[in-house]
Amino acid sequence: MEHTYDVIVIGGGAAGMTAAGKAAQEGAEVLLLEKNERLGKKLLITGRGRSNFTKAEFDPKEMAKKYGKEGAFLLSPLSVFGVQETISFFNKRGMATKIERGNRVFPKSNSSGSVLRVLLGYLKESKVEIWTDSEVRRIAVKENKISKIVLKNGQEIKAKNYILATGGKSFPGTGSTGEGYRWLESMGHKIEKLRPGLVPVKVKEAWPKRAQGLSLKNIRLDVLQNGRKQDSRFGEMIFTHFGISGPIVLDLSSKIGELLEKGEVEMVLDLKPALDIATLDKRLQSDFKKHSNKLFRNSLEDLLPQKLIPIVVEMSSINPEKKVNEITKEERQNLVKLLKGMQMKASGLLDFNSAIITQGGVSLKEIDAKTMKSKIISNLYLAGEIINLHGPTGGYNLQLCWSTGYLAGKSAAKK
Repeated sequence: MEHTYDVIVIGGGAAGMTAAGKAAQEGAEVLLLEKNERLGKKLLITGRGRSNFTKAEFDPKEMAKKYGKEGAFLLSPLSVFGVQETISFFNKRGMATKIERGNRVFPKSNSSGSVLRVLLGYLKESKVEIWTDSEVRRIAVKENKISKIVLKNGQEIKAKNYILATGGKSFPGTGSTGEGYRWLESMGHKIEKLRPGLVPVKVKEAWPKRAQGLSLKNIRLDVLQNGRKQDSRFGEMIFTHFGISGPIVLDLSSKIGELLEKGEVEMVLDLKPALDIATLDKRLQSDFKKHSNKLFRNSLEDLLPQKLIPIVVEMSSINPEKKVNEITKEERQNLVKLLKGMQMKASGLLDFNSAIITQGGVSLKEIDAKTMKSKIISNLYLAGEIINLHGPTGGYNLQLCWSTGYLAGKSAAKK
């Protein structure tokens, strides 16, 4: 007789491994399929290899708000397996954790390998059957129900229930090539527009390229359209050969992408957000007094990083060879305004190869938030990045995977 599993999970990333382990723990016979040669390939590069695996926000309502207008969907998954449960899950399995600036939670080892080791141990203890190098070619559907899966090698496999956790389209080199969206669309699911998410921003001006590699902390970046402020972030950014990147830029990229579809997007960089114009002017006067006999181009080292000084000097329109004690009040005040508002225009976003996550995905209206079950296909559950939900940087997107994966696994095993 043909063998039928209780649950087949497609995708061996964060959400898929969590779902498979939980389903097996609930007593189901589970098969986990991964097209790569090993599990967790993308997980290993999260948080620059350190894996910022959640955010220390223990109130599900507050946590859900961070995912934007769709965040309310996550209230059920978070109430079943939230931040506290996630941290406890890893702690109980021998992974010490620590909380860093901005309430970001990391393994104490500073290695994403620690997170993966826990998950692999979880799959082993739960007795999940794992097939790597097993790419799915086709999902057959009959009467709103998945009837079988056909692998690339032609092998056919069946289960009572299926969990799709194939991720998005970001970092395609790790296996996230977006085929899950195509399968779901062919099954009748609506896929909301896919965009690169948490992605660096390209800039029209040439000056950011001159500052390439320079990282700025405690600065503010405002995003404007038609002279009106649309969004803003305070924190860290970095100049690159194409424009700007870093945590606050990645968080603003979603808004910048939306606005670019409507027209020109301006970005204003405040290098000294902690000081108002009057206070910064006093600070500048003090620096100018200290360096009164220096040339202007040599007078800003107490105020700015070395790489930025020639750029600011040039943009200020003050003669670089002018002695500091000859700078007029008007020139100094214009310099203050420049330090509080360096302007750039966005020319676009980088593509999915550089994106941390995928925005868009399966419409949340077609998923039951209490079970993660599809409302279109009766034996299908969905988890992780494939659904139309995403958060900012800082552990939110992995928490989405843990919560939805756990709930999908639990629900698929019970049915």
